[in-house]
Amino acid sequence: MDRPHGEPSAGQGPPPDPPPGRQQIRVFFLSDSTGISAETMGNAILLQFPDVAFERTLIPFITTVEEARGVVDVIDAAMAGGVVPLVFSTTAVTEIRDELHRSRAPIIDFFDLHLRPVEEILGRSGRRVAAQLHGMGDAERYNARMAAVEFALEHDDGQSLRALDKAEVVLLAPSRCGKTPTTMYLALQHGVLVANYPLVDEDLRSDELPRPVRGMRERCFGIVTTPRRLSEVRQQRRPGSAYSSLETCTQELRRARALFDAHRLPVVDSSARSVEEMSTVILQHLARKT
Repeated sequence: MDRPHGEPSAGQGPPPDPPPGRQQIRVFFLSDSTGISAETMGNAILLQFPDVAFERTLIPFITTVEEARGVVDVIDAAMAGGVVPLVFSTTAVTEIRDELHRSRAPIIDFFDLHLRPVEEILGRSGRRVAAQLHGMGDAERYNARMAAVEFALEHDDGQSLRALDKAEVVLLAPSRCGKTPTTMYLALQHGVLVANYPLVDEDLRSDELPRPVRGMRERCFGIVTTPRRLSEVRQQRRPGSAYSSLETCTQELRRARALFDAHRLPVVDSSARSVEEMSTVILQHLARKT
């Protein structure tokens, strides 16, 4: 039942190594759905403790009381060393939640913390069923997100111009500045039709926007980073090449910024923000234009 989550959420970075002789704190994210909400809210809290080392475990899709009992056994076993684990839960079904609360470890129950005040304000009880925020519960929203993902895949890195005019957002940046992760996050999480276009040497020698997006200035966003960060990322792909040299990265970023400034494009810095933060900045900008 103990299923570790392979990678931390984007923008949060890997858990730090524990200091010598110091034990990691076990952290469990529990959910009767995907666990994305439990991880997101739980990690937002854990980030406030940068000096503490955490060992994270995601246990999603807890759909029966029997599975909940197995989870309780796992959590209680983690207390054997005398260190109390942190347990974040977004399970909604009452029977499963009640079973999880039988654990000897205290449970930080996001669902209960937030649902009860809403019930009191509305004067009625919620359904208390498994959350479908990231599933197919809202078919229309789900279909919109999947269509946006298909659009993003087709228009990644300028590989297709078909129906490009339907893009709600066009991300422009030199290679390896973070266009694709931001594109996919906006598509998958928010259903935004996003295309991204790489600024190659020919584009950076011109004062004009690349021809395919020249008539879409109002939908364009520039992405930049630091020369050193860009060089490090490119070195992983083409080590020792002119493409990944600090000089090339510096020149490309300088020209890209000049292009963005000339056309008054909004710019986000991928070296200073996570994918989630970059996406939020873009969404806020879109909201102000509507």
